[in-house]
Amino acid sequence: MNLILLGPPGAGKGTQAKMLVETYGIPQISTGDMLREAVKNQTQLGLEAKKYMDAGQLVPDEVVIGLVKERLGRDDCAQGFMLDGFPRTVPQAEALDKVLAEMGKAIDHVISIEVPNEELLKRLTGRRTCRNCGQGYHVIFDPPKQDGVCDKCGGELYQRDDDNEATVANRLKVYEESTKPLIDYYQAKGLLRPIDGVGAIKEIFERIKAVLD
Repeated sequence: MNLILLGPPGAGKGTQAKMLVETYGIPQISTGDMLREAVKNQTQLGLEAKKYMDAGQLVPDEVVIGLVKERLGRDDCAQGFMLDGFPRTVPQAEALDKVLAEMGKAIDHVISIEVPNEELLKRLTGRRTCRNCGQGYHVIFDPPKQDGVCDKCGGELYQRDDDNEATVANRLKVYEESTKPLIDYYQAKGLLRPIDGVGAIKEIFERIKAVLD
């Protein structure tokens, strides 16, 4: 089973991905991990990617696609895989289709975890971190015993800059603008599986499983 996992920041994609890997025994392939591994192993594509990363630039599509192709050719992908964080754009999706066709593979399902923006804002802006030990909390879902104080070390809890409302709202807007065409692309191919991402983690996973099984 070959999957693509889509979802905005705060949708709980990471948690669901982990459960999918455990249940279906397929590898989770994230572009970030692939890039880091290729750079570490100093592969040809890794060295190429490193040039862009060192210059603070985005790694070009053809390099990323090359890495994806290499990764999908490994033995652990023979029974399926789950792409996470790729493709991000329609040109990347088209390039992926071409690569998969050359390999005699195809995408079976595109899981899109959907959560209303106000819920995402609540989830992302509620995060707090201990200045001292780095322990994470959430004012609604995982609050400390005493407001603003770390349970573990008594340190001060603070909100990271990228968790403030304006930054989060902007991240969600960017996600929507860049991903909307991708959602339309897979919808047109009949591959899109929208999943309601509100509720308990287990509930959401059962919704995904119902679609896949």
